Amino acid sequence: MPLTHPLPSLALALALISGPVLAADAGITLSQPDLDWLQRVTWGVDAATVARFHQLGRNGYLDEQLHPQGDERLPAAVKQQIAVLDITRQTPLNYEAQYRMLNEQQKNAATDDDKQTLQKARNELGNSTLNQAMQRHLLRALYSPDQLQERMTWFWLNHFSVFGGKNNLRTLIPDYEESAIRPHALGHFRDLLTATMESPAMLVYLDNAQNAVGRINENYAREIMELHTMGVGSGYSQQDVQELARILTGLGVNYNADNPRVKPDLMPLLVRDGAFEFNPQRHDFGNKTFLGQNIAGRGFAEINQVAALLASQSATAHFVSRRIATYFMAQTPPESVVDDMARTWQRTDGDIAAVLKTLLTSRNFNASLGQQFKDPMAYTLSALRLAYDGRQITNLRPEINWLYGLGEPLYGRLTPDGYPLTAEAWSSSGQLVKRFEIARAIGSGNAGLFDLQDGTKGSGFPMLTNRLYYQVFDPYVTANTRNALSQANSQQEWNMLLLSSPEFMYD
Repeated sequence: MPLTHPLPSLALALALISGPVLAADAGITLSQPDLDWLQRVTWGVDAATVARFHQLGRNGYLDEQLHPQGDERLPAAVKQQIAVLDITRQTPLNYEAQYRMLNEQQKNAATDDDKQTLQKARNELGNSTLNQAMQRHLLRALYSPDQLQERMTWFWLNHFSVFGGKNNLRTLIPDYEESAIRPHALGHFRDLLTATMESPAMLVYLDNAQNAVGRINENYAREIMELHTMGVGSGYSQQDVQELARILTGLGVNYNADNPRVKPDLMPLLVRDGAFEFNPQRHDFGNKTFLGQNIAGRGFAEINQVAALLASQSATAHFVSRRIATYFMAQTPPESVVDDMARTWQRTDGDIAAVLKTLLTSRNFNASLGQQFKDPMAYTLSALRLAYDGRQITNLRPEINWLYGLGEPLYGRLTPDGYPLTAEAWSSSGQLVKRFEIARAIGSGNAGLFDLQDGTKGSGFPMLTNRLYYQVFDPYVTANTRNALSQANSQQEWNMLLLSSPEFMYD
């Protein structure tokens, strides 16, 4: 938590009015370095996180975080909140069937009004699916004890970015996160890469569903090389891109229950899993040379071979390690850190957890703590985790809208490069004004976070002058911020000032 940063928002300058605040009622439980470290590896502290860290210590807490238990440790009420979402029970095939039914009804509709009504129903189906995927992601981010897994799930969704607004991609997004990204967030990179290469959402987004022998589409192959693995300028050639595109032929999507028409001798090579399909009739079975390696034309087996080859490249180890370090440090990392991470990568066959441990225990990482401006996701989630400290939010629409307003909505990046990872991208004056408005909405309790679906208004007034604040934050508040807080004339105003203070904007 910074001690010398200039005030980055209008909040403290605008709200110097008289009034009392409560006195500290508890001692310090975390040192400032430990607090800063904990804030960086989580989506923000709450009482349960602080208590667990205090119980295990930094090393023990990190080891636990590197071995997540998934939804098992979610609060029961939050698990139920996720369980009732339609996306929990449906599959891409189910959604496509609903789309097709509505489309057929629209074609046969008797009037223009009926056609418009059915078109609206199709749009609502896609929007609802995408909105539920956002809700599920945010619920886990807010309440899961496995905070590092949540941070890495977001990182990989950004690294292997898909845009939910393309075509009917919205109905594929929930399965993309659930099946391709989340299970491998702390696993081996090779498995994560393979899962994305077999994901209908990725194959549709980057046009590989149209990539077939005789009609080569290089779009996905190029992005794999430039953005997902080795990085631009790492030594691969245009010929490698072309050969990878040939290897990827036949990877696509099939929503039909029946198998495609395939020659009898190729039928044993057909692969289907939900909406994913490898169609051997569309595959180029010629031999290829990729990154200097001979790839025999074997069909689907080529995918696993090239995924392992790409994951083992030194360029991939350095490129992806640099991206991870930039994400957690919010700045361009020193090459020495990247080199250490890459060595761990090569030694462990791309074990993401081991690579992370190398970063999060490094001197350079510790030196960056407390100095980096939070991105929108980190700012809004940390504000909610501190303000409501485990209380179950029932309406996530305000949080979703805040992310849209701050320019970092989930599944909302139009281009496949993902959102910027450095702090400079998020520190404009416009960002600061919007954050002040968010701080006021949360601090006043008027955001509607606890409203119910039936329209019942819930009370969302937070008490930030609590034991957690005095134990963890108060000892490190600067004189300027302390002076402004001391002059707040209401709890709501005090909340707003804290959440818009420089100390809270940085981690």
